[in-house]
Amino acid sequence: MLVNVNATRMELLRLKKRLNLAWRGHKLLKDKRDELMRQLLEVIDEVKELRLSIEKEFQSIVERFVLEKASIGSYQVEQELLLPVKKISVSISKRNIIGVHVPVYAKEVSGDIIPYGYMNTSGEMDIALNDFDKSIENLLDLAEKEKAVQLMAMEIEETRRRVNVLEYKLIPSIIETIRFITMKLDEIERSNTVRLMKVKDIVRSH
Repeated sequence: MLVNVNATRMELLRLKKRLNLAWRGHKLLKDKRDELMRQLLEVIDEVKELRLSIEKEFQSIVERFVLEKASIGSYQVEQELLLPVKKISVSISKRNIIGVHVPVYAKEVSGDIIPYGYMNTSGEMDIALNDFDKSIENLLDLAEKEKAVQLMAMEIEETRRRVNVLEYKLIPSIIETIRFITMKLDEIERSNTVRLMKVKDIVRSH
């Protein structure tokens, strides 16, 4: 599609500069997209590994709670865990990955994970709670990485759209317009040359 412009040399120079800028922007966006894709794949591998590890940990924790319920009963387990004493606060900061602001989670902990005395419970619940306590760091790490994956994927899609607009719409449009103006200017040049030759012939004939 032709850009609506006047067929002048000044406009031709302006469009050539614009084309050069569009090509540079296209290259930068492609490089950004490729680097984001590379980093995204790395984070996805980390997320897969971390998620499998956490699922395995939680399966073990749940099994220990099931054993504890079977040992002392569900009601007793609920009573022992009724008043938790451990508090966890999460603060969020951000870091920049090629223009994408991804969250960084940091936890602040107070209190103990075990809120009960040891008289009425077996060791299974103690181990389960301690294992859960250790897994909290991994849970935050997983949440941080999964959010980074989501944000990076959105940025890749947005960058891909921009690359496509430049590659398939804007740049071809500018090239077509430059070609049109060049042809028009050549046509005007030829017309002027013919006119000058006719004037010379008229002058010579007199």
